[in-house]
Amino acid sequence: MGEDVESRAVELDIRGKKRVFDVDDPVLPDWVEEHALESGAFPYRKKLNEEDYLEQLEKLQVELVKMQFWLQASGKRVMALFEGRDAAGKGGAISASSAHMNPRLARVVALTKPTEREQGQWYFQRYVAQFPTSGEFVLFDRSWYNRAGVEPVMGFCTPQQYEGFLKQAPQLEKIIAHEGIFFFKFYLDIGREMQIKRFHDRRHDPLKVWKLSSMDIAALTKWGDYSEKRDRMLKETHTDFAPWTVIRANDKRRARLQLIRHMLNRMDYEGKDKAAIGEVDEEIIGSGPGFLK
Repeated sequence: MGEDVESRAVELDIRGKKRVFDVDDPVLPDWVEEHALESGAFPYRKKLNEEDYLEQLEKLQVELVKMQFWLQASGKRVMALFEGRDAAGKGGAISASSAHMNPRLARVVALTKPTEREQGQWYFQRYVAQFPTSGEFVLFDRSWYNRAGVEPVMGFCTPQQYEGFLKQAPQLEKIIAHEGIFFFKFYLDIGREMQIKRFHDRRHDPLKVWKLSSMDIAALTKWGDYSEKRDRMLKETHTDFAPWTVIRANDKRRARLQLIRHMLNRMDYEGKDKAAIGEVDEEIIGSGPGFLK
């Protein structure tokens, strides 16, 4: 056990200082706790009150149910991609969005490692097979954008495959837009100390420990590499027909509310209640690479 603990301790450069972080140590370091919420230029000093969050979320979920009835009646199709830093809250945002929708018409796609057969296919092929049919809402928990982030950072694709992807992705997405599919691309961003805190929380919560993978530990020392790939991805695949919506997600509650509001605002469904949807917080949600500057 001692050897395992030692092997998972890593030295990190945090705010110009060398810090040692051991995810297996049950005590969260002060330098993480003190700066987690404010990290990554997060604009709020406190998380949204839980009572306020649940009250707003319920109103938004009622609107999502209305929207789904409209999808079914009109035959419209919706796709939403959820990308972001490890531990940014993608799964929770998907759950909040889909919790009360009819599961026969709202489907979450979280593809595993490609099979040997899929490895020989066109890269996008297995994702295209999951696209929505008439009246359906499909939510992708990560997507083809694995090839713009984790794959090049971790050496799972060649430089040629990476460069080819950045050229092909906008071409595919132009076809999606031409098809008339409502298409959302969300990137959830968190600060470095917040990511460390969430990894630590996962490690020491028996209900969440399954979420912490060896890939997460490896990512701790590759923050700069992931940032570089994120910035290039946003720059080269943010288009008028398939823009990136970027969310500052240090506070999961605010992130979920703004994400759902954004989707509802983009669709004119029957019975839409704009007062219930509420106002967008431009400190939390924005468009394209410029939002993170």
